[in-house]
Order: sequence, then structure tokens, then C-alpha cells
Amino acid sequence: MKQIEQWVRPNIRQLRPYSSARNEFSGEASVWLDANESPFNAPYNRYPDPLQTELKKRLARQRGVRPEQIFLGAGSDEAIDLLYRIFCEPGKSNAISIAPTYGMYKVCADINGVEYREVSLHDDFSMDTEAVLAAADANSRLLFLCSPNNPTGNAFPVSEIERLITAFDGIVAVDEAYIDFSAQPSWLGRLDEFPNLVVLQTFSKAWGSAGVRLGMAFASPAIIDYYNKVKYPYNISAPVQRYALEMLDRADDVRRWVDDILSVRSQFVEQLSVFPVVKKIYPTDANFVLIRVDDAGALYAWLVTEGIVVRNRSTVTLCGECLRVTIGAGDEMNRLLEALCRYIQNRE
Repeated sequence: MKQIEQWVRPNIRQLRPYSSARNEFSGEASVWLDANESPFNAPYNRYPDPLQTELKKRLARQRGVRPEQIFLGAGSDEAIDLLYRIFCEPGKSNAISIAPTYGMYKVCADINGVEYREVSLHDDFSMDTEAVLAAADANSRLLFLCSPNNPTGNAFPVSEIERLITAFDGIVAVDEAYIDFSAQPSWLGRLDEFPNLVVLQTFSKAWGSAGVRLGMAFASPAIIDYYNKVKYPYNISAPVQRYALEMLDRADDVRRWVDDILSVRSQFVEQLSVFPVVKKIYPTDANFVLIRVDDAGALYAWLVTEGIVVRNRSTVTLCGECLRVTIGAGDEMNRLLEALCRYIQNRE
């Protein structure tokens, strides 16, 4: 395994990061005159902790990692984008992922001028690990793997992911946005084994905080140091940091929410299977289920008239005539089932 620095863009290795007032002094004081802040409208008049020190300490205890292994971003999308900025030279480097998968990997590649190589999954959404590795060359710097995968819902076998981490000559980002709904263990417990591993997680799904926009990247201290070097100085606001600390006190509530979603998911899949318009229900390890229907466009449009919005994934690779349905509250899923009944009756 190469040293991390050999994959980092030369200009990033040499970059002198911006030093904010709160970087230069982070202790206690009674008079703050260093950051050109207003003395009025406390506490919002003060800049937040640029490194989110208290929040990272709490997260580290909860996730079983060290604070220096954590980067916090404005959603996982910031953590994804910064990986391109750190490791990929525009017009030269390339990134690899599977298809179908989360669309922001490609969007961030396009924004950063990086070639994006897709390796199609099999028809059953299983992964051809050797084909993924074969797509790499000397300019491959990033490999993104969403597990459980979006929009397919399946988690990939641990042995296949480990094969990619150990064999890929670059950074492997395992996106665990939906890991709380899966029976598979998180890769956080093995972070110290793999210096090229980045684990992405989020407050948006199980933690019910999509509107807050808080994502997490867990990696070796060397990678986190580069994250902190290239990020904007105050990328996580003070209100968001306070909110996240409060949410960490509600871990028991989050576990109950996850259990409830898993229970509703199981019931919904069982009830959904009797509808003749549903041709296939794909196994899922996430808080959504992908279903193949006989006419996804027509059913989607019908549900919209019923005030119900799902996601039409028909234009996505391997997902023809597929709808992705998020698992909501029990009464919301019942409304969807009732609307399906009316859809079938209307067609008869």
C-alpha cells in the first residue's frame, strides 16, 4: 500500500490552508476582539468552532473511533466533493464506481473535471468485483461503493468490499448512508486496518435530520488532516453543531425509529407482494424498497394525483419500470397501499 501522500494532488500537499481567528485561539476569554464579529446578537454573533471539537469527541465515543478520524461536512456530499479535490487532478485522474448507484459521485466528478468510470452491476444487482478492479489504471484515485446501495437497496458481501479495499491502488470510500437499517456491520470497526479506507455516514437517514445537512467521513488521521486543509473554514454552523450534540443524547430514540421503520418495511413488502401490478420486489437493507411494476410512469403519475410522491427510477441503469419507495410511517404506507388498490380498480 502506498503512503496516502502519494495519491494526494501535489498542489494540495503544498497548500497552506487559511488560518481563521478561531484556529489561532480556541481557549476561553471574556472579551473577543480577534475575528471582526459584532458584539450584538449573542450567541449567533460568534463564529463556530471550525473543527467541531466537542461534537467530534462525542461522536468518537458513540462510534468507537478517535476524534482525529472524523471529518464533518454539509451533508455527505461535501465529504464526497472534497475527496475529488484532495486526490484527483482534473483532466488526468479518474474515479470508479458501480452502476446504478448514488448519482452525486458522478456529479462531483463532472464538476471537478475528473473522468468517471462506471461498472454495471449484474441483473440481480450483485457486483462483479474483478470487473471493478479491472476498470482501474495508473490514474485511478477514487473508488466509491455505496453499501447498502442506492437505489437498489442491497448491501454487498463483506468479502467483496474487503477485496476492493485491499486491491485498489487508491482511496476506497464506502458510503454507509443506510447502514443503520442493515444487518451488516459498519466498516468503522476496521478503520485502523485500512489506511486507504474512507467511511461515509450521515445524520439524514436513521437520525431523522436531513434538513440539518450534516454528513460524516471517517478515515485515517492523515486523510482527515487533508480534509481539514481544504474545507471552508467554518463549514458547520454553530446551530447545527448544537443540534447534533442534542441528537447524540437521543440515541435511544433513534434506535426505536430504526426498529419501527424495519417493522413497517417488513409489513409493507409482505402486503405489496399481492398486487398484480408489482412484478418484482428487490431485497433491501435500507429504509426504502425498489419495486418493478408493469408501467412505472403511469403508476407514478397516478400516485401523484393521490398526493403521494415516490421516486421513478426507470431511466437509471438496470432499473427500467422501477419505482423506489421510501419507508414512511405506518399510516403513510397504508395510504400508498390503498392508492394502489384504487389504481388497479381504475384500470379494470
